[in-house]
Amino acid sequence: MKASIHDTHFVFRRLHSLLGLLPVGGFLIFHLWENSQSRFGQAHYNDQVVGWLQQLNYLTLLEIFLIALPLLFHGLYGLVILYSGKGNLSVYPWQGNIRYTLQRFSGIAILLFLLLHVGWTRIWAIWEPAIKADLFAHMQGLLIQPSVFTLYLAGLLLSVFHLTNGLWSMAISWGVTTSPRAQSIWLGVCGFLALLLSAMGVHGMLGFLP
Repeated sequence: MKASIHDTHFVFRRLHSLLGLLPVGGFLIFHLWENSQSRFGQAHYNDQVVGWLQQLNYLTLLEIFLIALPLLFHGLYGLVILYSGKGNLSVYPWQGNIRYTLQRFSGIAILLFLLLHVGWTRIWAIWEPAIKADLFAHMQGLLIQPSVFTLYLAGLLLSVFHLTNGLWSMAISWGVTTSPRAQSIWLGVCGFLALLLSAMGVHGMLGFLP
């Protein structure tokens, strides 16, 4: 049966795709930029970046409705898509199919990483006010450990891949890139964006190190 606007699954997939771009993808880019400010030092990061954000009006509501709920829907419905899909990578090991498979399983890894990251930063800060007062020092204490640094690096690269590969496939599903040439050009643009975001993210992680 041809999908239509009346098809609940079709609507949910479009909503899942749209929320993956805005606000979830937009927040990822902002968060990478935010952490890249670590290169200007502890005082700048705590006062000019974290301090500015903490002074925003209705910050908690913004975090719930613009970040947490869209991310929750995107993640949970992504699991529904993964469960309902049929893997055929062993039969068709093509580049596009490899990216499709990585897109699905990177989503699971990112969800697990986010649970850990939020636990180490936001949840832990509830019982440890010093974390909120000096987030730079807290992140430095985490990232100075090679195992944690490696974990965060993997979470960063998987998140960037998930976003940029999702942008590429979203252009196809929304009818923006309909020709092979357009898809190839857009793949190059998304690849460049992935390199740019990865470099910004790694630069920010290194900025926390002594």
